[in-house]
Amino acid sequence: MSDLNPYDRFLDGRPLETILAATPGALGYVIEALGAERSAIPPAPGKWSAAEIACHLADAELVFAFRLRQTLAEDAPTIQPFDQDKWAATYAGVSGSQAVDVFTALRGWNLRLIRATLPLAAERPVTHPERGTMTFMNLVETMAGHDLNHLGQLQRLAEAHQRA
Repeated sequence: MSDLNPYDRFLDGRPLETILAATPGALGYVIEALGAERSAIPPAPGKWSAAEIACHLADAELVFAFRLRQTLAEDAPTIQPFDQDKWAATYAGVSGSQAVDVFTALRGWNLRLIRATLPLAAERPVTHPERGTMTFMNLVETMAGHDLNHLGQLQRLAEAHQRA
């Protein structure tokens, strides 16, 4: 596992842009297939439901949006980590489909930026207080690996619901 991208083990060799562009559809498909009721059921105590995973992806996309733009706008900025569990405390009552809508809009906006700035901005430096100095491209790689990690979780949840 890379210190710069804790999700690099999920990357599957496809181009990053392909992964990033496919995630909204894959996320929407799983949430729709599960339905509102099953999406809201956590698989075990202390684990996120499919709807909560979708909310987390929407929140993470918001964070990535800021980090990408901060990296482009400032010289070697330091980005702010966030506590995903504290952010998740606000997810009660948010439907998976609502989270998918937010994620999809933000991802489209971020993809537009990524396409407009790569490869020129790939090596722009940014510091993560827990991971050290990284680049704009490391942020994009992290986004893709993060997507695949959570899509895998959602797929397992969907499979478990099909067996039940």
